[in-house]
Amino acid sequence: MLSIPVLRGGQESGSRDTSVLSGVDGAELAVVHEAPALITRLTAQAARRAPAVGEAERMAVLAAAGRLFAEATLGGQSPDDYCHQQALASGVPVSVARETLSRMREICAVLGEVVARQSPAGAGRTARWVRRGEVFGVVAPSNHPATHAAWLQAIAMGYRVVVRPGTRDPITPLRLVRALLAAGLDPAWISFLPGPHSAADALVAAVDLALVYGGEQTVARLRGNDRVLVRGPGRSKILLDGPLDEATLDHLVAEIAADGGVRCTNATAVLTSGDHRALADALAQRLAGLPIHPITDDRAALPARPPAEANGLRAALDRVAQGTEDMMRPYLDEPLPVLDDGSAALRPAVHCADSANHPGLATELPFPSVWVAPWREADGVAPLDGSLALTLLTENASLIADALGTPGIRTVLAGRVPGWWKDPYLPHDGYLGQFLGEVRGFAAA
Repeated sequence: MLSIPVLRGGQESGSRDTSVLSGVDGAELAVVHEAPALITRLTAQAARRAPAVGEAERMAVLAAAGRLFAEATLGGQSPDDYCHQQALASGVPVSVARETLSRMREICAVLGEVVARQSPAGAGRTARWVRRGEVFGVVAPSNHPATHAAWLQAIAMGYRVVVRPGTRDPITPLRLVRALLAAGLDPAWISFLPGPHSAADALVAAVDLALVYGGEQTVARLRGNDRVLVRGPGRSKILLDGPLDEATLDHLVAEIAADGGVRCTNATAVLTSGDHRALADALAQRLAGLPIHPITDDRAALPARPPAEANGLRAALDRVAQGTEDMMRPYLDEPLPVLDDGSAALRPAVHCADSANHPGLATELPFPSVWVAPWREADGVAPLDGSLALTLLTENASLIADALGTPGIRTVLAGRVPGWWKDPYLPHDGYLGQFLGEVRGFAAA
């Protein structure tokens, strides 16, 4: 069984407080050592005393860490070991972890340019773009391993970072922290502190600024705290304002189900000016054909959970789906097939609603689950609001302009933009630098 340590000051250690991380197959996968609140406070204090590291050195370390993450054996864990263990822990298809190896290497190589592009145009002779603090805390997610590339930007900007990993996937951030240390980052600059949900509050209180991933309750609790950047459910949407052809259907399926449908940028609602029921049926037919394999099989395309957890997710879906038509029913014998390893595959869900106001369109679940509803030009941008990413398949230029001017729409994609979420320069929820940095006036004689 794996041991997930507390890692601070470059040293890995155990703790009297532990929990067991089970895989989606029900087997015990790891013992997780948990850092108490006092250790969190002491770690943040030590980070503030860490010596400065120059920009050129930081960028070299980050680039080397990306290569090590992708290629090296770290803490006795090979890249193949990482992919297998991460899939079992998170329930995300193993192909996602394999792709994350190369994506992390590519992103780390360009982090200097990524953060440089975030500097305001006015920062120059009479202004400087500087950090708002010294120590940055991360309450990390477990939905997709590549999400961890985001907090590396803080190191690029000169922050010391303390990470509280997600409960389902402590494996990715631990490998990333080990890669940073192996690349030569000062040990006081990076710490890894597993812990229960209460540990997140201790971390937020101890650091200068924090990035917190969470659901609706987390968003509501932390809203208005200018020291905390909260990234919650994506509720990404697509508008189809034109004919449905095979290329468009291919794009819709990819946006809904790529990476197992676990990304916050996967589409959870599709609105159309055409026949919404016909569109929902076409999506159901295509999504029903996604292959079902154990999560560690390279052919796996769907996430998995232990059967009890999978049943809970389907029950939550059924509660919110009242008043809609389940379009998958003719195509699926069993929405939660139990596989040979004992896990349950989360097969896609497609529900047809007769109004874009149905609450299902605001529901996001960790598998391919999409709501299809009608849209009319007179509706404008209002039904499309509240989207982390909005894809507009339309020739209506004024609608695109309105979407860009709507604060609740964080990313606008005009047309079929393939693989846009892989672009390290494209801000998915604004630039992280908008939160980490500020402009101060500067003049010199």
